[in-house]
Amino acid sequence: MIEYRNLRIAILGGGSVGAQVASLLLEHGDELASRAGAGLELIGVAVRDLDAKRTPPLPRELLTTDPASLILGADIVIELMGGIEPARTLLLDAINSGADIITANKALLATHGPELFDAAEQVGAQLYYEAAVGGAIPIIRPLRDSLAGDRVKRILGIVNGTTNYILDLMEREGASLEDALAKATELGYAEADPTADIEGYDAAQKVSILASLAFHTNVPLEAVHREGITAVTMEQVESARKAGFVVKLLAICERLTDAETGEDGVSARVYPALIPVTHPLAAVHGANNAVFIEAEAAGDLMFYGAGAGGLQTASAVLGDLVSAARRHVIGGPGVAESNHANLPVLPISSITTRYQITLKVADRPGVLAAIASLFSEHGVSVEALTQSAGLGAIDPDATATLVIGTHEATEHALAATVAALKSSEVVRAVVSVLRVEGL
Repeated sequence: MIEYRNLRIAILGGGSVGAQVASLLLEHGDELASRAGAGLELIGVAVRDLDAKRTPPLPRELLTTDPASLILGADIVIELMGGIEPARTLLLDAINSGADIITANKALLATHGPELFDAAEQVGAQLYYEAAVGGAIPIIRPLRDSLAGDRVKRILGIVNGTTNYILDLMEREGASLEDALAKATELGYAEADPTADIEGYDAAQKVSILASLAFHTNVPLEAVHREGITAVTMEQVESARKAGFVVKLLAICERLTDAETGEDGVSARVYPALIPVTHPLAAVHGANNAVFIEAEAAGDLMFYGAGAGGLQTASAVLGDLVSAARRHVIGGPGVAESNHANLPVLPISSITTRYQITLKVADRPGVLAAIASLFSEHGVSVEALTQSAGLGAIDPDATATLVIGTHEATEHALAATVAALKSSEVVRAVVSVLRVEGL
């Protein structure tokens, strides 16, 4: 029998996720209460338009256009509005009023996370954000709690379902990027303006959150290196397949030592990369997400599932709600974020990686020697080379295509090699450059 008082729950935002959370809370409130140890009373849902159509529909008496008044007296505030403002101001007001906070707002956490965490710590409140990365996939709590005693070395993630769907369609059906994007838009995976997805902004926000959590240090969004998928071509996808790779937009964060300075730090980056078909992330198809963690003691771990969707994201939000309610029942202050390692965020030039470089070169004797010399000058070793035509043709305008795979080297050395290739008189064009990860 529940003896603790009812906890008052306010929801900010009545979109696809907000409506699902409210509906599930109304439908399964008694069951959730039994798990939490306290009654869960939904006192209202703040929306922009009272008459907007919602799926599932919500009782009109729960809707309000006054979020500031709604949060007054709430024990737990669930923010599902998205964007920076007014979400930031409303959450700070809720924290200062003594409420615990649940949010799925990755953009807000990536840009103002430290401010919100500090405010919560000052008043002993708790900020929960499982739904901010990976939708229904449980990844925040495992990193924050289960792996708190371990040393995370590296995280590779497919954290944007739209771009994974596009690249998967290109790989499996031979669709162009434009056609794959059109299909993703038709199915509702891509927004009318897909910039945040295809240019890597969404993934960058998520890797900022993951890196800060995994490495116990603040990794601001502006320190995340970001590249999108708009330059990925069918030729690159086909070449990858022939070499035993697939192209994925990867969000990567890792603890590393700068090869130039010897300084320990953290790298966080997003870019399209080749990953071996034998790697677990290569089997992530459609709009699904997955996060692959390499930990010192636990070894390799992978979390896989739906990365978006109103119902799926609502699952993560309600999990946070039960946790928040249990904390109220048990009592005690919230647990502060562990962002005290103060590791520097190193630039992209500090990482060690591999490249696959596709070149259009003059088809004449001596070309391979000239190219090999450029790699050697910059301390980069060639691991594999394939060519589409025999070098040494009589026609002085003839060209051949070379696909060169490198051994591991610093990004600085690899980038310098590509720059030298672009200025070489035997290279007609640097067709593509992709990093190789997961080896």
